[in-house]
Amino acid sequence: MRAFIASNILIWHLRGERKAFNFLKRLELNQSYEFWIGAMQRAEIVFLMRSGEEEATLLFLSQFKTAAIDQIIVDHAVSLYRMWSHSHGTDINDALLAATAMYIGGTIFSLNYKRHPMPEVTVQKAW
Repeated sequence: MRAFIASNILIWHLRGERKAFNFLKRLELNQSYEFWIGAMQRAEIVFLMRSGEEEATLLFLSQFKTAAIDQIIVDHAVSLYRMWSHSHGTDINDALLAATAMYIGGTIFSLNYKRHPMPEVTVQKAW
């Protein structure tokens, strides 16, 4: 099964947060999950990395398959964003990740699970 890891978990891991490391290790040991990220989550990490972090960040991200975003996902994400942004704080990246998980299948793991209230999406809190 695809495990879509939200950028908040990735960022905490890269900052050295032990909870993030332990969560990813438990998920990896489970062996029923494949590590995935959405294209926007990868972009968020890569765009915001600081000088000197490139090698370690890209090595870490190489463990994840990156789901592409196409017209179908974007169009669906727009509907999700309009439906949930005001009531749940769902932002563009949240909506794109939800649409991606819905379209290709998988579970989203996040610390901000409330930003993915869509009944069609399986979301689990990381810790």
